[in-house]
Amino acid sequence: MTGSRPAVPFTADDYRARMERAARAAADAGLAGLLVAPGPDLVWLTGYAPTADTERLTLLVLAPGRDPVLVVPTLEAPDAAKAAGAPALTLRDWTDGKDPYAATAALLDGAGRFGISDNAWAMHLLALQRTLPGTSYASLTEALPMLRAVKDRAELELLAAAGAAADAAFEEIREVRFGGRRESEVAADLADLLRRFGHSQVDFTIVASGPNGANPHHEVGDRVIEDGDMIVLDFGGLKDGYGSDTSRTVHVGGPTDEERRVHDLVREAQEAGFRAVRPGAACQDVDRAARAVIADAGYGEYFIHRTGHGIGVTTHEPPYMIEGEEQPLVPGMCFSVEPGIYLPGRFGVRIEDIVTVTEDGGRRFNDTTRELVLVE
Repeated sequence: MTGSRPAVPFTADDYRARMERAARAAADAGLAGLLVAPGPDLVWLTGYAPTADTERLTLLVLAPGRDPVLVVPTLEAPDAAKAAGAPALTLRDWTDGKDPYAATAALLDGAGRFGISDNAWAMHLLALQRTLPGTSYASLTEALPMLRAVKDRAELELLAAAGAAADAAFEEIREVRFGGRRESEVAADLADLLRRFGHSQVDFTIVASGPNGANPHHEVGDRVIEDGDMIVLDFGGLKDGYGSDTSRTVHVGGPTDEERRVHDLVREAQEAGFRAVRPGAACQDVDRAARAVIADAGYGEYFIHRTGHGIGVTTHEPPYMIEGEEQPLVPGMCFSVEPGIYLPGRFGVRIEDIVTVTEDGGRRFNDTTRELVLVE
């Protein structure tokens, strides 16, 4: 893995195509345009990530039939101009003491409805509303939930590489000693391995041992791992700007018959969820397939979360594999398939792969064994 091929940077043409696609999607949704604040959407659309979280307004304005404009503070304009997508847009800078909202308002339809980044600061949105009281706004997740959902070939390669790096981390962590060590120590080992295999950002390293495994989002603590513990490992982050997220469950010493039976059941459910992935199927079909296996075995009340979430430039994003989500699966969508069983006060089991939709089914980005791994 350490000798894997370097990622090929996205070009200005790549970002131009994304911005054009986003503007068309806005028009199709009946929006006058999109307003994109610093965060994952701005990175995906332009390649620009401000170096500091600032109260100064930075906003990408996309409107159908108009060139994209990035409103940016003058003192940050040189950095914005270096972004890979900068040649595909116009920079409009503003200096301290001037009104950035008036400058932005000049780019907007005063009676339009706009999609705006979920993470836009409330002070900026409220100021725009005061400046243009005839405008209205919808969050991007509400208005265009699938904006980043379908990945192109280059993005799929990056996600595959991130998955392979996470797999490499698992293959090494399974060889370390677990028994007698604190969860936090094993979690630190996992974080180090993710970085060694190319991750620039580690988002989470869950090490949930024994009864802690019954909490799907257990916060790693100082519990000492004991012989006989089932341990849920859930870890991931960003490699070359794209996410990894995988879960495997290991056991210190020999498992009981019940522990092995529950693990086998989750493995069967995960396989059923994966087999349900195909173009045209609804997101909820993946959840239903995995959940049915667990419910039919009498453990339905112990599967307490959705079966999956999308992944891309963030480790959690639309689409979601959950009952009620009728969004059809499309080739290029990427998401987790991660059923689990959580027995309060006793143990938990989760198995998770990242999957992409292909022309005739699905493809996993994680290939480590889904059998119960025994560790020391």
